[in-house]
Amino acid sequence: MENALLFTIILLFAELFEAYTQRAETLLGVLEKLYAYYQKSIFLFFLIQPGFYFILFIVLLTGVLNVTMIFLLAIKIFDLFYKIELIKKVFIERKVSQEIAQMLEWKMPSMFFLMGAVLYPPLLFYALI
Repeated sequence: MENALLFTIILLFAELFEAYTQRAETLLGVLEKLYAYYQKSIFLFFLIQPGFYFILFIVLLTGVLNVTMIFLLAIKIFDLFYKIELIKKVFIERKVSQEIAQMLEWKMPSMFFLMGAVLYPPLLFYALI
């Protein structure tokens, strides 16, 4: 139980770090920040996603792979590769539909970036208890 709480707190800080590094006014701003890391190195891009690696570490350490943990991993994997695909479409291929271009310009509330910190740690805690 105490390990579950410790892991949850560590994941909370990892998610807050991700929120801090990705915070911007619009989704395009988020992608621009991520693309700067992507341009330097794909490995650097992956390194600024510590929540994903921490969850993988917990799975390997604890051996817990229940439905909640699989759901948590699936969300993190989808998030990571969706960002990569958006970066490729917007900055590399420069092929974006009009609808997506409009969505990229929408203003995002500042609380939006805390969604990961609110969603992932409780899911991890639930998966571990």
